[in-house]
Amino acid sequence: MKVVLLHDDLPATAREDELDVFVQADAIGEALAALGHTANRLPFSLNLHGVTESLQRLKPDVAFNLVEAVAGQGRLVFLAPALLDGMKLPYTGAGTEAMFATSSKLLTKRLLHAAGIPTPPWVTMAGPIAADAPAGRYIIKLVWEEASIGLEDDAIVEVRDSAALRDQMLQRAERLGGEVFAEAYIPGREFNLSVLAGPEDPTVLPPAEIHFVGYADDRPRIVGYRAKWDSASFEYHHTPHSFDFPPPDAPLLAELCRLTRACWDLFGLRGYARVDFRVDETGQPWVLEINANPCLSPDAGFGAAAEHAGLSFPDVVARILGDAHCDMGATTACQELAQ
Repeated sequence: MKVVLLHDDLPATAREDELDVFVQADAIGEALAALGHTANRLPFSLNLHGVTESLQRLKPDVAFNLVEAVAGQGRLVFLAPALLDGMKLPYTGAGTEAMFATSSKLLTKRLLHAAGIPTPPWVTMAGPIAADAPAGRYIIKLVWEEASIGLEDDAIVEVRDSAALRDQMLQRAERLGGEVFAEAYIPGREFNLSVLAGPEDPTVLPPAEIHFVGYADDRPRIVGYRAKWDSASFEYHHTPHSFDFPPPDAPLLAELCRLTRACWDLFGLRGYARVDFRVDETGQPWVLEINANPCLSPDAGFGAAAEHAGLSFPDVVARILGDAHCDMGATTACQELAQ
């Protein structure tokens, strides 16, 4: 099978989190070769006509979609599956609607809330979800960006009223250069649950808990940008994942798996995904985010969860490839791929 690896078109000044897409492409290319497929790489840019011509020239059977941002903007990530839908070219991962919905943290939260899936209360620049934002601790996040961009200890603020919170949001929006919202900060435990498509039903991979080793008692427990990408930082080396849990955690883990599958079904996810949770001091899980295209570097959290489930990296790639899909009105190529 001929596979094209679609990835971000990066500038020379790309950040560490952006450059990671090349690590993913290297690993996936090797796995595809081991599975007997051939692969070419193609950067995806705002030159949609040029990308279309390149795809027509390459004539792939399927596109492996690794695009995480277009022209450096996470809010444009849906353009890749949208273009592939328009071409009736099968591709891996989430479809256009799911990619758009999950790339906006606000839209994600609104859909979760409407479906009765617990997500922390939030406040937007246009006004809170309730009549007024109560005093308390909030974490201010960018609406559209992934990779924990702009997320560090100073993203957590304690305010006395909604006016003070709005001031904090305005300051942070100006500093980060993007749209922000504030989410009630949930102290407690943090979990990632990854999902991988299967021959019949998706598999929720073993839950992972992030531990905050050596953190001072008064320091917030958050997985910020440094924890994910700055290998020279304290945070990077003191936030390990653990897949080992005591027996009393069994009901909580079962509930996390149930909610993860509910998120998969609600958003119509495909191929692979990750759901991030906080669990408060009463044991209540809260969905923080849904990542429809989590990092597939072999040493990342998704790969670790798959390995813990007994799956090799080529196994993961094969299952994602096997769940490739295309828009309604499938062409012959789409129908053959599905068989």
